[in-house]
Amino acid sequence: MGKRGNLSELMRYAGRRRYLTYSSWLLSAVSALLALAPFVFVWLIVREVLWADGDFAAVGGALAVYGWWAVGSALLSMLVYFAALMCSHVAAFRVAGNMRKRAMRHIASLPAGFMSGLGSGRVRRIVNESSGATETYLAHQLPDMVGAFVTPVGMLALLFVFDWRLGLLSLVPTVLGFIIMSKMTGKGMAEKMKEYQSALEDMNNEAVEYVRGVPVVKTFGQTVFSFKRFKGSIDSYHKWVIAYTKSLMWPMVAFTTAVNCVFVPLIIAGLCFTAGGVDGNFLLNLIFYIIFTPIISVTLMKVMFMSENSLIVSDALNRIHSIINLAPLPETGNPIEPSDNSIEFKDVAFRYADAVGDALKGVSFKVEAGQTVALVGPSGGGKTTAAGLIARFWDVSHGSVSVGGVNVKDIAKKTLSDTVAYVFQDSRLLKTSIYENVLMGRPDATREEVLTALRDAQCDDILAKFPHGADTVIGGKGVYLSGGEQQRIAIARVMLKDAPIVVLDEATASLDAENETEIQQAISGLIKDKTVVIIAHRLRTVEDADKLVLIKDGKVAEQGTPAELKENGGIYAGMLALQKQSADWRI
Repeated sequence: MGKRGNLSELMRYAGRRRYLTYSSWLLSAVSALLALAPFVFVWLIVREVLWADGDFAAVGGALAVYGWWAVGSALLSMLVYFAALMCSHVAAFRVAGNMRKRAMRHIASLPAGFMSGLGSGRVRRIVNESSGATETYLAHQLPDMVGAFVTPVGMLALLFVFDWRLGLLSLVPTVLGFIIMSKMTGKGMAEKMKEYQSALEDMNNEAVEYVRGVPVVKTFGQTVFSFKRFKGSIDSYHKWVIAYTKSLMWPMVAFTTAVNCVFVPLIIAGLCFTAGGVDGNFLLNLIFYIIFTPIISVTLMKVMFMSENSLIVSDALNRIHSIINLAPLPETGNPIEPSDNSIEFKDVAFRYADAVGDALKGVSFKVEAGQTVALVGPSGGGKTTAAGLIARFWDVSHGSVSVGGVNVKDIAKKTLSDTVAYVFQDSRLLKTSIYENVLMGRPDATREEVLTALRDAQCDDILAKFPHGADTVIGGKGVYLSGGEQQRIAIARVMLKDAPIVVLDEATASLDAENETEIQQAISGLIKDKTVVIIAHRLRTVEDADKLVLIKDGKVAEQGTPAELKENGGIYAGMLALQKQSADWRI
């Protein structure tokens, strides 16, 4: 993507609605000029009062006319400004919507491993809050910015029309304020804003992970300090904000003092210019400047905060583009259809982005079509990484992963997706009906096929709890499901998909005995007549597997049938003995 200005990039998202944005600027500028008119009419009222010399009856009509003109111009300014906001809001909503759609469409094209790399909390904040920042900028801040820059133009004209000497003196605090403001909102501010948003992202991401771990906290009586990364992100944010606030304390004091002391030069001028006697015209002009100059303070404050807002938008666009610029895995121009449902790893090595070492090193094994193969071994050994490579969540660093004798890189994305079904350890459901959650597995399925999948996945008791059955909306009106219930519905979705290869990543981990039994029955129906790869820590659940592949420290340490590995007395036999010992343990 070529380098564009923030505004041109936003207008690209606006499409034809960009003309509404331009209209809002014009209307805002007209509103800003109309807002200056009441001050002129007030000055005319003051002039009539001073010239009346006590005979107010003679000028009563003029006072009423000027008063109504002041009120009318103020109301007209408000109406024009309202019209400007109407135009800007319509365009801003279109920009924010298009930005989110484009980001989500691109995220959908990225491999599943992308989310684990960035973190769901960080991605959600980038998509929602970054696009929200642009919406606020276009809907409110940009029209206000146009008005804030047009206002000084009208002010300059008025400042020099009445008394050029007082006008120049009124600009002294303004110039001083701009100098101080430029020091606070330069390149250093852009870098600080980036650091600030990054600190917020880290804290938000760690908060999501912490909330997900609350059940563990409650179960084991832990405190927030058990989640060191979350507390560390809060401490880092606190330290950064305090240091940044202190660094801006005195510049902000100086700026506020400068923009609010516009009366000081006028008072000094009044004393100096009237030392030899009071001039009626000078006094009248001085009154006008005293009434009018507070606008300078308000305008400068608006300009300062708008400079900060433009930095926020620039950072928001950079963050959105940090996702959009992520390249999906390359697609082959000549896709090849797999010949069967076998899986083969050949000397596979894989390293995660920014990792210091390989997660997998020289991994080789084969799963024949129709076989059930279990990946076992110590935690952190690389089992989940290997399973993810089958579905092409990532691309290997070295070697190859093949399905049906074809490198997964040479298989069309849709074909691979239709061939491999993945059941995660912690499956997530969308906030929609149970029926629609399952239908995602095969969108063209009939309702009867969806209900059959739910029945085969042992979900009848779940549907029986709710009056609307499969049409019950999850997460709405107090409808929530346990982890085991969500897992069964996720299995129903995979059953409906009916892919010939099924990968089960600890599908029964951390479940109670009742849910585990239900899910085991559902899995039995799911894997029938399919090629299956199971990741398991409970070795008793894979005793009937056709083959075991034990992965330790990223390497294949052992492989063979469960009986062969048990007789060899190696790592698997030791793990089996330890698990049997823990199962027989009693208080």
